[in-house]
Amino acid sequence: MTPASAHATGTVHVVDDEDVVRDALAWLLRSRRLLPEQHPTADAFWAALQSGRIKLDGPACLLLDMRMPGMNGMALFEHLLERQWVGPLQVIFLTGHADVATAVAAVKRGAFDFVEKPFSDNALVDRVIEALQRSAAVQDEARQRTRLLALLDELTEREREVMRLVIAGRANKLIADELDISVRTVEVHRARVFDKMAVRSAVELANILREHGVQ
Repeated sequence: MTPASAHATGTVHVVDDEDVVRDALAWLLRSRRLLPEQHPTADAFWAALQSGRIKLDGPACLLLDMRMPGMNGMALFEHLLERQWVGPLQVIFLTGHADVATAVAAVKRGAFDFVEKPFSDNALVDRVIEALQRSAAVQDEARQRTRLLALLDELTEREREVMRLVIAGRANKLIADELDISVRTVEVHRARVFDKMAVRSAVELANILREHGVQ
Protein backbone atom coordinates (compact mmCIF):
# COMPACT_ATOMS: atom_id res chain seq x y z
CA MET A 1 0.00 0.00 0.00
CA THR A 2 1.48 3.32 -1.04
CA PRO A 3 1.35 6.31 1.31
CA ALA A 4 -1.12 8.08 -0.97
CA SER A 5 -3.58 5.19 -0.89
CA ALA A 6 -3.29 4.56 2.85
CA HIS A 7 -5.89 5.99 5.17
CA ALA A 8 -4.86 9.05 7.13
CA THR A 9 -6.38 10.70 10.16
CA GLY A 10 -6.45 14.38 10.98
CA THR A 11 -8.22 17.59 10.07
CA VAL A 12 -8.22 19.29 6.69
CA HIS A 13 -8.83 23.03 6.95
CA VAL A 14 -10.30 24.44 3.74
CA VAL A 15 -9.75 28.20 3.37
CA ASP A 16 -11.44 29.67 0.29
CA ASP A 17 -13.72 32.68 -0.10
CA GLU A 18 -16.03 30.90 -2.58
CA ASP A 19 -18.79 28.92 -0.85
CA VAL A 20 -19.21 26.54 -3.78
CA VAL A 21 -15.49 25.67 -3.78
CA ARG A 22 -15.40 25.07 -0.02
CA ASP A 23 -18.53 22.91 -0.15
CA ALA A 24 -17.22 20.86 -3.08
CA LEU A 25 -13.87 20.28 -1.39
CA ALA A 26 -15.55 19.37 1.90
CA TRP A 27 -17.77 16.82 0.11
CA LEU A 28 -14.76 15.39 -1.73
CA LEU A 29 -12.76 15.02 1.48
CA ARG A 30 -15.64 13.39 3.36
CA SER A 31 -16.04 10.92 0.46
CA ARG A 32 -12.50 9.74 1.24
CA ARG A 33 -13.19 9.53 5.01
CA LEU A 34 -11.32 12.72 5.82
CA LEU A 35 -12.48 15.40 8.26
CA PRO A 36 -12.86 18.86 6.67
CA GLU A 37 -13.35 22.18 8.42
CA GLN A 38 -14.36 25.17 6.33
CA HIS A 39 -13.19 28.76 6.73
CA PRO A 40 -14.52 31.56 4.49
CA THR A 41 -11.43 33.79 4.74
CA ALA A 42 -7.79 33.64 5.73
CA ASP A 43 -8.56 36.22 8.41
CA ALA A 44 -11.17 33.92 9.97
CA PHE A 45 -8.80 30.96 9.99
CA TRP A 46 -5.96 33.03 11.47
CA ALA A 47 -8.22 34.42 14.19
CA ALA A 48 -9.40 30.91 15.12
CA LEU A 49 -5.82 29.65 15.23
CA GLN A 50 -4.59 32.53 17.37
CA SER A 51 -7.50 32.24 19.80
CA GLY A 52 -6.94 28.54 20.30
CA ARG A 53 -10.24 27.48 18.74
CA ILE A 54 -8.08 25.59 16.25
CA LYS A 55 -5.48 23.45 18.00
CA LEU A 56 -2.56 21.86 16.20
CA ASP A 57 -2.51 18.85 18.52
CA GLY A 58 -3.15 16.31 15.79
CA PRO A 59 -2.33 15.82 12.11
CA ALA A 60 -3.54 18.81 10.10
CA CYS A 61 -3.49 20.03 6.52
CA LEU A 62 -4.44 23.44 5.18
CA LEU A 63 -5.96 23.74 1.70
CA LEU A 64 -5.32 27.42 1.11
CA ASP A 65 -6.59 29.52 -1.77
CA MET A 66 -3.92 31.89 -3.00
CA ARG A 67 -6.18 34.87 -3.79
CA MET A 68 -8.88 36.06 -1.39
CA PRO A 69 -10.30 39.38 -0.19
CA GLY A 70 -8.64 40.68 2.95
CA MET A 71 -5.65 38.62 3.98
CA ASN A 72 -4.54 36.55 0.98
CA GLY A 73 -3.08 33.07 1.07
CA MET A 74 0.55 34.17 0.98
CA ALA A 75 0.05 36.64 3.82
CA LEU A 76 -1.45 33.87 5.95
CA PHE A 77 1.45 31.60 5.03
CA GLU A 78 3.90 34.29 6.19
CA HIS A 79 2.12 34.46 9.57
CA LEU A 80 2.29 30.67 9.90
CA LEU A 81 6.00 30.69 9.11
CA GLU A 82 6.64 33.38 11.73
CA ARG A 83 4.94 31.26 14.40
CA GLN A 84 6.70 28.09 13.20
CA TRP A 85 3.34 26.44 12.58
CA VAL A 86 4.30 25.29 9.08
CA GLY A 87 5.28 21.68 9.68
CA PRO A 88 2.78 20.68 12.33
CA LEU A 89 0.30 22.19 9.85
CA GLN A 90 1.05 21.16 6.26
CA VAL A 91 0.02 23.73 3.64
CA ILE A 92 -1.24 22.97 0.14
CA PHE A 93 -1.95 26.03 -1.99
CA LEU A 94 -4.84 26.15 -4.45
CA THR A 95 -3.64 28.37 -7.28
CA GLY A 96 -4.54 29.80 -10.64
CA HIS A 97 -2.02 29.72 -13.46
CA ALA A 98 -0.86 33.28 -12.75
CA ASP A 99 0.16 32.31 -9.20
CA VAL A 100 2.25 29.24 -9.98
CA ALA A 101 5.61 31.01 -9.59
CA THR A 102 4.57 32.35 -6.19
CA ALA A 103 3.38 28.91 -5.12
CA VAL A 104 6.65 27.30 -6.19
CA ALA A 105 8.52 29.82 -4.03
CA ALA A 106 6.24 28.96 -1.10
CA VAL A 107 7.01 25.24 -1.49
CA LYS A 108 10.73 26.05 -1.32
CA ARG A 109 10.03 27.80 1.99
CA GLY A 110 8.16 24.89 3.55
CA ALA A 111 4.70 24.56 1.98
CA PHE A 112 3.87 20.93 1.23
CA ASP A 113 2.67 21.47 -2.34
CA PHE A 114 0.45 23.51 -4.63
CA VAL A 115 -2.36 22.36 -6.89
CA GLU A 116 -3.33 24.36 -9.94
CA LYS A 117 -7.01 24.91 -10.68
CA PRO A 118 -8.82 23.07 -12.16
CA PHE A 119 -7.39 20.06 -10.34
CA SER A 120 -7.91 16.31 -10.34
CA ASP A 121 -10.05 15.34 -7.36
CA ASN A 122 -8.27 12.06 -6.67
CA ALA A 123 -4.80 13.54 -7.10
CA LEU A 124 -5.64 16.36 -4.70
CA VAL A 125 -6.95 14.03 -2.00
CA ASP A 126 -3.91 11.79 -2.40
CA ARG A 127 -1.67 14.78 -1.71
CA VAL A 128 -3.82 15.76 1.28
CA ILE A 129 -3.39 12.27 2.72
CA GLU A 130 0.38 12.49 2.24
CA ALA A 131 0.38 15.93 3.89
CA LEU A 132 -1.52 14.57 6.90
CA GLN A 133 0.99 11.76 7.21
CA ARG A 134 3.86 14.24 7.14
CA SER A 135 2.10 16.42 9.71
CA ALA A 136 1.77 13.39 12.00
CA ALA A 137 5.48 12.62 11.60
CA VAL A 138 6.51 16.23 12.33
CA GLN A 139 4.33 16.37 15.43
CA ASP A 140 5.62 13.00 16.65
CA GLU A 141 9.21 14.19 16.22
CA ALA A 142 8.41 17.35 18.21
CA ARG A 143 6.92 15.27 21.04
CA GLN A 144 9.97 13.01 21.12
CA ARG A 145 12.32 15.99 21.19
CA THR A 146 10.34 17.60 24.01
CA ARG A 147 10.52 14.34 25.98
CA LEU A 148 14.26 14.11 25.36
CA LEU A 149 14.85 17.67 26.57
CA ALA A 150 12.79 16.92 29.69
CA LEU A 151 14.99 13.90 30.42
CA LEU A 152 18.13 15.99 29.96
CA ASP A 153 16.77 18.55 32.43
CA GLU A 154 16.68 15.81 35.07
CA LEU A 155 20.44 15.29 34.88
CA THR A 156 22.66 16.92 37.48
CA GLU A 157 25.51 19.15 36.37
CA ARG A 158 28.04 16.40 37.10
CA GLU A 159 25.98 13.84 35.18
CA ARG A 160 25.93 16.21 32.21
CA GLU A 161 29.72 16.52 32.35
CA VAL A 162 30.10 12.75 32.44
CA MET A 163 27.56 12.30 29.64
CA ARG A 164 29.39 14.78 27.41
CA LEU A 165 32.65 12.83 27.79
CA VAL A 166 30.98 9.43 27.50
CA ILE A 167 29.36 10.25 24.15
CA ALA A 168 32.70 11.68 23.01
CA GLY A 169 34.06 8.16 23.43
CA ARG A 170 36.27 8.73 26.46
CA ALA A 171 37.13 5.74 28.65
CA ASN A 172 36.09 5.83 32.30
CA LYS A 173 39.70 6.28 33.44
CA LEU A 174 40.21 9.31 31.18
CA ILE A 175 36.90 10.81 32.34
CA ALA A 176 37.95 10.31 35.97
CA ASP A 177 41.27 12.03 35.35
CA GLU A 178 39.67 14.96 33.51
CA LEU A 179 37.00 15.55 36.15
CA ASP A 180 39.32 14.72 39.06
CA ILE A 181 37.01 12.05 40.44
CA SER A 182 37.36 8.30 40.99
CA VAL A 183 36.68 5.73 38.30
CA ARG A 184 33.99 4.26 40.54
CA THR A 185 32.28 7.64 40.71
CA VAL A 186 32.38 7.89 36.93
CA GLU A 187 30.79 4.45 36.69
CA VAL A 188 27.99 5.49 39.06
CA HIS A 189 27.29 8.71 37.12
CA ARG A 190 27.45 6.86 33.81
CA ALA A 191 24.91 4.30 35.03
CA ARG A 192 22.60 7.06 36.29
CA VAL A 193 22.81 8.90 32.96
CA PHE A 194 21.91 5.76 31.03
CA ASP A 195 19.05 5.04 33.43
CA LYS A 196 17.62 8.56 33.32
CA MET A 197 17.95 8.78 29.53
CA ALA A 198 16.49 5.27 29.10
CA VAL A 199 19.38 4.00 26.98
CA ARG A 200 21.75 1.05 27.27
CA SER A 201 24.90 2.35 25.63
CA ALA A 202 26.87 5.48 24.80
CA VAL A 203 26.31 4.84 21.09
CA GLU A 204 22.55 4.67 21.56
CA LEU A 205 22.60 7.90 23.56
CA ALA A 206 24.74 9.71 21.00
CA ASN A 207 22.47 8.56 18.16
CA ILE A 208 19.32 9.74 19.94
CA LEU A 209 20.78 13.18 20.64
CA ARG A 210 21.96 13.52 17.03
CA GLU A 211 18.67 12.33 15.54
CA HIS A 212 16.75 14.98 17.46
CA GLY A 213 19.26 17.76 16.89
CA VAL A 214 20.21 18.12 20.56
CA GLN A 215 23.73 19.29 21.32
